[in-house]
Amino acid sequence: MSTIEEAKESAIRNLEEKTGRSIVEWIAAVKATGLAKHGQIVSHLKSEHGLTHGYANMVALRALAAGEPDGEGDDLVTAQYAGPKTALKPIYDALVKAVSAFGPDVELAPKKAYVSVRRRKQFAILQPTTANRLDVGINLPGIAATGRLEPSGSFNAMLSHRVRLASADDIDPELVGWLRAAYDAA
Repeated sequence: MSTIEEAKESAIRNLEEKTGRSIVEWIAAVKATGLAKHGQIVSHLKSEHGLTHGYANMVALRALAAGEPDGEGDDLVTAQYAGPKTALKPIYDALVKAVSAFGPDVELAPKKAYVSVRRRKQFAILQPTTANRLDVGINLPGIAATGRLEPSGSFNAMLSHRVRLASADDIDPELVGWLRAAYDAA
């Protein structure tokens, strides 16, 4: 696939082929449940309909985007990049685009101060640490820290490494490779 959009469309086609239901039918089924939280929807789709985590996550995200009353995650991200940290939002957006390309099972879970990036488990976090720097925490146990791939130290005990970013230009193949390795291990 040459673009993220093509990958998303391919995943939607595969969902219909594997389940016999279109994405529109899945979204309608989610709306009929009355569930409003991403995690609840994913759990329901997996336990009641046998969807894989990737497909359940994709349906949940689309159902919520189609008007389900969640929105809390968007509010948390907006608050993280408000005021003096506004200039960091393009870095965040570029990181989200990069990790979303790994597969339909990438889940973004906004918290008050950062966004957790998960697959089956958390493999990274995206945190606007200062007005001039966004930190990427990465879970790469067993990989030696070198250069800009620093040990996480007190930054976040749940992750092994940290990379400091000052601009979207800092998102290079090396960083994406570390994130991909963490995703593959998650």
